[in-house]
Amino acid sequence: MPIYEFYCRRCNTVFNFFSKSVNTEKIPYCPRCRKVKLKRQMSLFAKVSPARTESGEDLPPIDESRMEKAMSMLASEAGSINEDDPRQAARLMRKLSDATGLNLGAGMEEALSRMERGEDPEKIEEEMGDLMEGEEPFSFSEKTRVGRRRPKPKVDDKLYDL
Repeated sequence: MPIYEFYCRRCNTVFNFFSKSVNTEKIPYCPRCRKVKLKRQMSLFAKVSPARTESGEDLPPIDESRMEKAMSMLASEAGSINEDDPRQAARLMRKLSDATGLNLGAGMEEALSRMERGEDPEKIEEEMGDLMEGEEPFSFSEKTRVGRRRPKPKVDDKLYDL
């Protein structure tokens, strides 16, 4: 019998619901707010040890739900871009970076800026290939966001019936 996770934006809480059937389409109301329909979310089913740098330092954890949303967005938009237009590819990469909260490395940032100006990606790679080869394309430090940031959701430990 599966346990599904649902999120309430109003009270910023994740709730666990026990279901007697698999892949139910039922969406419950928030047990706390009572009037808000919850949003089903992907739950983690295994604990992964932290990623480490070559020197053995722990990298910050990646927000799985944020990454999942970003990958879904990437998959839906990638099919409709014109591969001959470097601006469209650069725009998609910017969206991915913004959606995941990961920073682009300095070389990748420069390459992306050049693509946004319409430069040929093959020419950029030819000129910058060696420079970019030694760096990570993304830095694992979170992007700094302008404005208020929503705190990490609370997790209600109670198991509710779906």
